Amino acid sequence: MLQVCLNGARSPREHHHLPVRPEDLARAAAISVAAGARDIHLHPKAPDGTDSLEAPVLATTLRAVRAAVPGTPIGIPTGVWTIPDPRARITAIRTWTLLPDHASVNWHEHGADEIATALLERGIGLEAGLHSGTGSERDFLRSPLRHRTLRVLATITDRTARGSVGTARTFLQRLAQTPAPILLHGQAAGAWPVLDMATRLRLDIRIGLEDTLQLPDGSIATDNAELVTAALDRNPDHKEKPR
Repeated sequence: MLQVCLNGARSPREHHHLPVRPEDLARAAAISVAAGARDIHLHPKAPDGTDSLEAPVLATTLRAVRAAVPGTPIGIPTGVWTIPDPRARITAIRTWTLLPDHASVNWHEHGADEIATALLERGIGLEAGLHSGTGSERDFLRSPLRHRTLRVLATITDRTARGSVGTARTFLQRLAQTPAPILLHGQAAGAWPVLDMATRLRLDIRIGLEDTLQLPDGSIATDNAELVTAALDRNPDHKEKPR
């Protein structure tokens, strides 16, 4: 499975086609799914461009994107940068009127188990965000929620082409007892080497403007769909018949 990560906590100043508004996210999702993505990770944005978990912002975003890609799972983050106080994040989750299919919880952040529980109570799939170098895998493997997790979102924090693969190899060894499927992804210069490694290991993969602005040859990608196409061209085993 290839997940496309459409925007991240970036701003349009970083890329001219970074989708921010609901209609832009819907358009980006549609062309990415047409290119072969089968799952979507996006950051809902308030009108000022900052990440938001507020119910009206989330509902407007989900409504637009679901209309463009009906049936495609959509997930969002619940990281500390959205709302610093974990209790306030839980309150926000309980006010949502439209629900994402899944949401990621960073296990190295305070209150991860409580936030994950709030998601599960609402019937939202749980992506356990485990970041290399944080020790988050130890807390996750001790958590009673490890068996209720949709997938582990394993993020390699080494952003270099050379170092990311070694870091990923070591991190996967530490995740050997994880009961959930693993989606392995890198960032910046590490995005493509880690994606290729994940494919060789038959893990789920992810690509998009959140993780990298560059194609494998170093040129700047036009949009998310071009990144998805490049990923599937390099990794044909992930290609599926269009819906």
